[in-house]
Amino acid sequence: MLEEKMMADYKEAMKARDTLKSSVLSFLRADIMNTALAKKKNALDDSEVVAVIKKQIKQRQDSIEQFTKGERLEMAEKEKKELEILKIYLPPELSADEIKKIIEESAAELNAGGMKDMGRLMKEVNAKIAGKADGRLVSDLVRERLSKP
Repeated sequence: MLEEKMMADYKEAMKARDTLKSSVLSFLRADIMNTALAKKKNALDDSEVVAVIKKQIKQRQDSIEQFTKGERLEMAEKEKKELEILKIYLPPELSADEIKKIIEESAAELNAGGMKDMGRLMKEVNAKIAGKADGRLVSDLVRERLSKP
């Protein structure tokens, strides 16, 4: 289970006195526990843990963008290092070609022809991809597919 792997890595980072990794994993564990409490569960399943990790990654990406705009490059570098640690725990992402194949199959199933079908097609594709790709990339590829004549 993903949560157990994170806990083992956290203990290892603490023993190795890796402050950056241990603080990132500590914060992530706290966020996972808070999410579990909010959902009234003892533990989250892997897909829910991945959602929490993705939320953390999005926060880091936004911070990097803001720090870069504000010319706080040392803070942006720290956030980039934290981002790399978080990405270790995500499942491997699908390639653009694999995503396009899923979009084509889903479009054929739904008889999606124009932009009016964007919502239905996105819902279907996201159900099949289940967090294995960046949402922005999927949205762009679906939009590209539906804008074809």
